[in-house]
Amino acid sequence: MGMTNMNATTKTKGFPLPSSLKVIAGTEGAQAAYPYYMQFSKEDDERFWFYNSMHFPEPMCVFDMITAEAAYCALGSANTRIHCLPTTLGIDYRIINGRVYIGGNAVTDPAEIERRTKEFQRRAFYYYANWERLFAQWKDKMMVLIRDAQALPKLELPEFEPLEHVHAGRGVASNHYILETYQKTLEGYFRMWHHHFEFLLLGYGAYLTFFDFCKKAFPEISDQTIARMVAGIEAEIFRPDDELRRLAKCAIELGVDSQFREGSSPDEIINSLEQLGEPGLAWLKELAVSRDPWFNINVGDGFYHYHRSWNDDLSMPFAALPGYIANAKKGERLERQTDKLIAERTQLIADYRELLESDEERAAYDQMIELAHRVFPYVEGHKFYCEHWYTNLFFNKIREFGGILAERGFFAEAEDVFHLSHYELEAAIVDLMTSWSNGSPPRGISRWPAIVRERKAAIAEWAKHETAPALGPVPDIIDDPSIVMLWGITRENLDAWLTAGEEPDSNEIKGFAASSGVAEGVARVVKSVEEIGRLRKGDILVCQVTNPTWAPVFQKIAAAVSDIGGSMRHAAIVAREYGLPAVVGTGTATHKIRDGQRIRVDGGRGVVTLLE
Repeated sequence: MGMTNMNATTKTKGFPLPSSLKVIAGTEGAQAAYPYYMQFSKEDDERFWFYNSMHFPEPMCVFDMITAEAAYCALGSANTRIHCLPTTLGIDYRIINGRVYIGGNAVTDPAEIERRTKEFQRRAFYYYANWERLFAQWKDKMMVLIRDAQALPKLELPEFEPLEHVHAGRGVASNHYILETYQKTLEGYFRMWHHHFEFLLLGYGAYLTFFDFCKKAFPEISDQTIARMVAGIEAEIFRPDDELRRLAKCAIELGVDSQFREGSSPDEIINSLEQLGEPGLAWLKELAVSRDPWFNINVGDGFYHYHRSWNDDLSMPFAALPGYIANAKKGERLERQTDKLIAERTQLIADYRELLESDEERAAYDQMIELAHRVFPYVEGHKFYCEHWYTNLFFNKIREFGGILAERGFFAEAEDVFHLSHYELEAAIVDLMTSWSNGSPPRGISRWPAIVRERKAAIAEWAKHETAPALGPVPDIIDDPSIVMLWGITRENLDAWLTAGEEPDSNEIKGFAASSGVAEGVARVVKSVEEIGRLRKGDILVCQVTNPTWAPVFQKIAAAVSDIGGSMRHAAIVAREYGLPAVVGTGTATHKIRDGQRIRVDGGRGVVTLLE
C-alpha cells in the first residue's frame, strides 16, 4: 500500500481541487462531526488525492471512521518508523460527504532514500530471513488479541453494587468498569491494526520486487501472467468458502440436501433439519464445526459496522448452499482447482526462467519467486484474523455499549451508537457513569436523539450523490507498483477518468486484464453487499470492488467487472482461482453499464464491450 511519487509537480489538466468540493446542503452538522484532522484544508489543494472506494465504497458513519484512523496510523508506523521503506512514508486521509480520500507522502531526496534503504535492509531482511518463525509468532499474538476481546466483561450497571463486592472490599464501583472496558476495546482495535501491518508491506514488497524484475527482464509480460505465478497459494481467507463446499457434500452424504431450497431462510432450513432427527442433527453438528472459527467472516471488507459476520447472520452462507449442492449432484468439482493452478504456475515459472540469459539472473529469479511464494499466504490470509474475526468482535462490543445507552434513553436503538464518534461515545459513557452514580437522569437523553437523526439523514443523502474519483493536480508519474496492483491506478487510468465524459458514445470500457477468458451475459450492477442476492446464474457481476466473502457468488457468475482494483486485488485473485474472466480498475463500469444490459467481458485484453 505504498504511495510513492503521488505529489504533482506540473500544472497539467487535473481533477477538482479539494476546496471546490462543497458539503451537501443540510449535512453541515454531520460533516463537522468528523474530527478536525480528517477535514480538508486549503493546503490540500496542492496535492493529489484519490477516492478510496476500494476500502470505503459507501459513505462512512462517524464512528466507522475509526477503521481508517486506526489503520492509517498503523500503516504509517510500519512504513515510516519500523521497516523504514526507502521511497514512501505513510498515507494522509480526509473525508467529505462521507467519502474517504487518501494521498501519499513520498520520499524523493536521493540522500534520504539512501539513508532509509540502509535501515530497511537491516530491518526487512531480518523478517524475510525469519519469516516462518515470525509469522507463527504473529498468529499466536493475533489469537491472544482475539481471546482478550472475547473475554471482555459483559456491561452491567446494577441498581445496587452486589453485596459480595462490598463484603470483599473491592472498593471500585461497577460504573468504572464500563469506562475501563470501553478503553480496552479501543486499545485492542488500534493494537490489531499494528499487527495487521507488521508483515503486510513486506509481503507486498517481496512480490513487487519479483514483479519489477519480470517487467524489466520480460518487457512483453502482462501483470496477469506475473500474478498467475503465485496463484493456488493456500490462505485462511479462502477457508470459509471451502467450508461451505464441505457442508454441501455433507448434506448430500447425509441425505438432507432436499432441505436446502432457494429462497428459504436459514431459520426455516435449520428447523426442517431438526425435524429430520439424526441425519439433520448430524449436519447441524458439522455446521457448528465450520462456524467456529470460519464463519467469523464479514459480508463486507471489515470497514463498516453493518457488514455483519456469517455467524451473526447466516443469510450469505445459506444462500450459497443450494447452488453448491446442485453443482455437486451434477458431478461438478466444488473445490478451487488448486492442483491445476499450481501446475500452470510451475510451467509459467519454468518457461520464463528459460528466457533468462545468465546464471546470475536465473539465481536471482529463483530467489525472488521462492520468497514471493513464502510470503503470499500472509498477504491474503491475514484478512481473516484482522479485518474479519477481530473487527467483528470489536463492532459487536461497541453494539453492547449502544445497547446499554439505548436502554437509558440516549437514543432509540443500539445501532444508533455508530453515529457518535469514538470521542463522543466516551463522553456519553462518562455521562452514563455520572448519572448512575448520582441518581440524576443522564444529560445525553436531551442531546443525542436529534443529533443521531441528523447524521442518519446525512448518510442517506450522501449516498445519493456521486463523488470525484480523484482530486487535485495529476502527478507526472505513478511508479509505485502497489498502487497499480491494488487500486488499479495508473497515469493512463487517470487520463481515462479525466476524459471519461468526452467519449459518451463509446461502447468499450477499458481496465486491467485481471483474469483471462471471454464471457457474455447480463450485467448485474451491485453497489452494496445488500444487493448480492439479486445475482442469478450466468450474470456478470459489475461492482465498485469485491471482497473475500463474496467468493460464494463466483459459483453463479460468468465474469466480474470492478471500478477499482489492480491485478492483485481480491476480485482479480478470486477470479483467477475460480477460472472466471475479470476486468478490474475500470473506474467507470458501475456508471456506464446499466443493470440488465448485455455485455461482453474480455479478461485477457482488459476490455468490457456494451452489446446493447
